[in-house]
Amino acid sequence: MSDRRPDRDERPFTSTLIVAILLIVIPAISLLSAYDYIQAEERMTSDLNTLQIVTEKSIRESVTDIDTGLKLFDDSLNERLQDGFSLFLREYERAGRDPSRMDLTALKGQLRGEMDLYVINESGVIEYTTYSPDRGLDFRNVPGFHAEITRMRLGDDFSPDRVVYEPATGLVRKYAYMPTPDHRYLLELGFVPDAFAAERDRLRSQESMQEYIALNPYLESIRVYDIFGNAVGETGEPPGPETRDLVTGTIVPGRKDYEVQDRENGRQIRYLFVDLKDPDYPSDPSVVVELTYNMDLIQSQLDRVLYYRAAVAVLAIVFCSGIIFFAARRLTRPLEEIVDDVDAIAQGDLDHTIRVSATREVMQLERSINTMVAGLKAGIERLKESEETIREYSENLEEQVDARTAELQNSTEKANLYLDIMTHDIKNATNTAGLYTDLLMEELEGEPRSYIEKVHNSLGKSVEIIRNVNTIRQIREEAAVLEPVALDPVIRAEIEHYPDVRITYAGTDARVMGDDLLCEIFTNLIGNAEKFAGPRGRIAVRVEERGTEVEVSVEDNGPGIPDAMKPDLFNRFSGGGGEKSGRGLGLYICRMLVERYGGRVRADDRVPGRPGCGAAIRFTLRKAD
Repeated sequence: MSDRRPDRDERPFTSTLIVAILLIVIPAISLLSAYDYIQAEERMTSDLNTLQIVTEKSIRESVTDIDTGLKLFDDSLNERLQDGFSLFLREYERAGRDPSRMDLTALKGQLRGEMDLYVINESGVIEYTTYSPDRGLDFRNVPGFHAEITRMRLGDDFSPDRVVYEPATGLVRKYAYMPTPDHRYLLELGFVPDAFAAERDRLRSQESMQEYIALNPYLESIRVYDIFGNAVGETGEPPGPETRDLVTGTIVPGRKDYEVQDRENGRQIRYLFVDLKDPDYPSDPSVVVELTYNMDLIQSQLDRVLYYRAAVAVLAIVFCSGIIFFAARRLTRPLEEIVDDVDAIAQGDLDHTIRVSATREVMQLERSINTMVAGLKAGIERLKESEETIREYSENLEEQVDARTAELQNSTEKANLYLDIMTHDIKNATNTAGLYTDLLMEELEGEPRSYIEKVHNSLGKSVEIIRNVNTIRQIREEAAVLEPVALDPVIRAEIEHYPDVRITYAGTDARVMGDDLLCEIFTNLIGNAEKFAGPRGRIAVRVEERGTEVEVSVEDNGPGIPDAMKPDLFNRFSGGGGEKSGRGLGLYICRMLVERYGGRVRADDRVPGRPGCGAAIRFTLRKAD
């Protein structure tokens, strides 16, 4: 055993082990504390929500019960208003059913001055009244109420309303309505007795609401607003414009609850819409109850819980850190000694061995390292021997690759030379044989002439095969150098090769990207069309410009192409199924050239949906800028 101890600066593993364990322990303690805090927060929030639900439910029931009592109180005044309409209708008949001739002021005196009189025309506008502030009031601005008064004007019955608060003055009024016999006007009486105003305010006071504040510690205040945003049962400061706009512009039209979070002041404001609308009355006595909750109170309770949990977590972390430090020092001391020995080996002393420590696991690690070092030493020796062999082989490999490349290039050039010579000689021999067959065809008749014609056709196919082979070789060996090409001269030059065939072509000004092999496309396509259409067939070449592309169609009225053959028509050696079908190289060359120019080729029917009426080969070319 060695008594040598490493310096304090050379102990990274101990620090790493301590930090690693702390990174496990600290998050674990923090997560447990956070989980405990979250549980407490959820319990408190759940209690708050339950208390809030119970409070709001009780308030809704209380407001509904109060409104039920008020409705009984309001209905007790209906008989007095109904008696007033008998005088109102009598005056309407006396005036010849002309409201302008009615003496509404005198009629109000007959009603002891307790009621104001209103005459509402067919448009829903108050045309005549004893209450001048309401003259010209247009109920069309209140669509729901306008629909109600229209329904009452077209009806025949007396229609009482609830006691309501006038939006402008806050006066308490009891309204009722009666249509005129000719349904041209709706008569309205507004009862304004001071006798029941104080009693009604007593019924709608907020005294019954204040008990909920004592029952709910988080509830600060309760206010009640009518549908016009006026505070009900209050004599203090009226609601601000923001609250009034919220009530009249959002909550009442939507007829649903609303919530506002005032995080700056730690408040949650809940607006409860209590729907008191009765279909038997035109007015809407619904109210909006504003509940202000103090969220700072529950937050302060949560903060106390958080501080307690945080203090416990800090103490636990400090205690665990001390235990981890002593345990890590005891575990890492043997490893520090091994690190010193490995450093000595890493500096090149492969004969240095690892010292044996006390624990069984560390002793096994030390023996493994010693075995690994011995193997590493032997491997280095073998690697040195192999490096020289690899270097020599690499030098020879480069020379062999260069030689094989040169041989391959030479073989390719020879093959092309032989192919050129063979193609040239076969072509000359074929041309000579063609001349002789032409001479024999002029001299012979009958069956011998038919034999010569077959020989002549076979020689033509041989010439076509040679031309196709040369074209394929050019496509594969020569890189495509595309340049703008005028399409019209190319097409017309190919058409001139078929003077005996009826070919329709209207001409074009299009310029496309191509090269010297572009004409081969038209040579193969027009030749195919002439072969299948026959001597009396008709061929049409069409060119259409479509954006950045030019589409060319070569059509014939031959037997057409079956749908089953179209997908494979442009593959090599696909051919056809008829007597006139070739080896399939022509259309294969067309596809190669079209793709060389960046286009697409396909087989269609000359007449869509009718393959037997002729074929149409269509392909696209890139338009030259």
